[in-house]
Amino acid sequence: MTKKNYWPLLFIGIFLFTFFMIVWTIYWAIKTPVHEDRTFLDSYHDLDKTYNDIIHNNEKFRKKYDFKMEINKQIFALVTKDILLAQRVIEKYSKHKNTFKKGLNTVFITIKNKKSNKLIKNIKIDVQISRPTNHKNTMNLTNTNFIYKNNAHTADFNLPLKGNWNLIAKFKINTDKAYFYIKSNAQ
Repeated sequence: MTKKNYWPLLFIGIFLFTFFMIVWTIYWAIKTPVHEDRTFLDSYHDLDKTYNDIIHNNEKFRKKYDFKMEINKQIFALVTKDILLAQRVIEKYSKHKNTFKKGLNTVFITIKNKKSNKLIKNIKIDVQISRPTNHKNTMNLTNTNFIYKNNAHTADFNLPLKGNWNLIAKFKINTDKAYFYIKSNAQ
């Protein structure tokens, strides 16, 4: 009577289980959609290279122009510091909390030349409103979405869901550029 050795079956079982888990991981990784982060409407590679330029451009823009963005009766200057904050921090401590609301939202943009005190009408506007987790509900607003009335560039946008949203904007007047970034939630 020979004694059977089952140890090789255990190693084969461990190998097959490990192989199955590798294949399963690769399958789900390929199936999951990946969206490129477009913070400040550039790729993250470009943002890494030009972040200091963005902050410098905003400082130059502030010296030359009075900028005001009003979203649902909340007034903002050129804000970019929210990029440094996690969404949970925003929920607890942000001044931008509850800026948006589920449904119709309105944004007014006013830019005035500090020297001449004249309102600037010819602005290139790029605004993106998106969820921080996915890009299914991303909205892009450009000059075609804005109407100039009552001395402001005005646009409406509809947020279909409650929860966290990011508003990213880029403004250009001739060669002057400015950037805007807030994280908030819709109630």
